[in-house]
Amino acid sequence: MAESLIEWASGEHDDAFGASSLDDLDGPLTAEPPHPINWNLLSADDAEAEWIDLNRWVNWLRRTYGLLASVVPPFWHRHPELVWELSALHLHWLGAYDPDQHGSAPLGWHRDFADARQRLRDWVAISGTRPERDRSTRQTAWPGEPPADTVEDVTIGDRDEDFVQFVVEDVARRREAKAGFCDLTPRTGSAA
Repeated sequence: MAESLIEWASGEHDDAFGASSLDDLDGPLTAEPPHPINWNLLSADDAEAEWIDLNRWVNWLRRTYGLLASVVPPFWHRHPELVWELSALHLHWLGAYDPDQHGSAPLGWHRDFADARQRLRDWVAISGTRPERDRSTRQTAWPGEPPADTVEDVTIGDRDEDFVQFVVEDVARRREAKAGFCDLTPRTGSAA
């Protein structure tokens, strides 16, 4: 998957994240049945695939429903609270629109989508992310903890470039974590 993301970042792609690709969401988005995503436990390769899939769906969602940045901001990927909410909403959508689902499932999804939009507004307000700039979500230090880091706004000129860089860094961090874990794992076997 890394090559496809790097190709996309370098401009050598078929606009897989563009508006033209958003029309083909009636077919399955993944080769396997929908399943909950635990972002904390994904391997590097799985994370890359899930990021791309979620980004594609979020772009479709915001355009289809005309969602303002106060509901789905451009830099949602930088805020775990938004990632978890959007990921859950995506899973719910996949299940509701599965061809084997009951005919009323999409109506249930829309009812839950109304609730999710309010939660998304709350998360966006807390995070402080805006259409042209972003900052880390402020943290509150509990008694006995060191003071929380100060957060500064960062201006971001190209959302798609930022997304690609974010995913590349996340994938690299996951690979490093796995390599570090493997280095700590005792090896078994006998020396000859």
